[in-house]
Amino acid sequence: MIYVVSGGDTLYGISQEFGVPEERIEYDNQLYGQSHLAEGQALYIAAGDAVKIRPMYVTGYAYPYVERTVLQESLPILNELLVFSFGFTLQGALVYPQADDLWLVELAWNYGISPMLVLTPFGPDGKFNNYLIQTIVQDAAIRNTLIQNLLTAVRDRGYAGVDVDFEYILPQDREAYAGFVGELRSVMNANGYIVSVALAPKTSADQPGLIYEGVDYRLLGQNADHVFLMTYEWGYTYGPPMAVAPLNKVREVVDYAVQEIPAQKIIMGIPNYAYDWTLPFTRGTSEARVIGNVEAVQIAAAQGAAIQFDDVAQSPHFTYWENGIQHEVWFEDVRSIEAKLELADAYGLMGVGYWNLMRPFRANWLLLQSLMGK
Repeated sequence: MIYVVSGGDTLYGISQEFGVPEERIEYDNQLYGQSHLAEGQALYIAAGDAVKIRPMYVTGYAYPYVERTVLQESLPILNELLVFSFGFTLQGALVYPQADDLWLVELAWNYGISPMLVLTPFGPDGKFNNYLIQTIVQDAAIRNTLIQNLLTAVRDRGYAGVDVDFEYILPQDREAYAGFVGELRSVMNANGYIVSVALAPKTSADQPGLIYEGVDYRLLGQNADHVFLMTYEWGYTYGPPMAVAPLNKVREVVDYAVQEIPAQKIIMGIPNYAYDWTLPFTRGTSEARVIGNVEAVQIAAAQGAAIQFDDVAQSPHFTYWENGIQHEVWFEDVRSIEAKLELADAYGLMGVGYWNLMRPFRANWLLLQSLMGK
């Protein structure tokens, strides 16, 4: 299933060892453009018996400008497509995506997948705006206007429901926000639609921090049909180099979540992206570059860097030098994905979800397909 490249390995030799054509290994792992294999690179090999886990619900976010060929890699394994995103005004009017979303809705249904309208409280600056959130959740008339507008949009545009992705909710709006989700669900369910909600990755009820304090796991779990744990961004643009979704940290969030929310309502988030930091890291100045997981391996191969694997974080990483500057990269590969899938399976979670589906990662989708027997 998974082979880790050693120094001196060749594609031909691996092909001979597993009895899988070189072209198949190259295609499955998107090795095009790689002049040679990177030491420590994990390859998905379509040979032998897969270690089966139970079939789980699989979802993921995509912007309407996603490249069709990239999206279609994931569609055969998905149950749901989260279309990102619709906004709203202080009066409760919907703000539609700038790019056409209807082609995604149609494509999802063609694959037998439920398309979900994602609602986000973005202000004019394109960032999460907690004043927008507060206005909606505290004003019954505006809240009702927004809910009715969402119902109309879902019905008219062919969505299966609404995914609420609000972040930085003020602590004083904690209960009102959960109440809004409950009201929205009541209306949507009555009309044959569903409501999910994205949750910041908390490890305790009283966890400090603006991203956490307005999120009540128990209430939101009760008021939504299912929840999406945003279990990523430990390693992030302005933070120090580390795994984006270290398994030990993800497990802490899941440990808490299952105490507050039934496991069968929980979707665990998985990142489909990587970060490339320049060293030394200086807080307030350093800024990591977002790259894809396939791109990360291509960089390692081109730079002659050996990929390491952190056993605690269950994440691959490497360093390299370019133009006299040292870089550190943390990313996801089939080993780290397998570990996350096994974690979700062990806890009996509803499934897993990806932020996001915009970057190619063919081996990931093939791995899911083989492990779940889909």
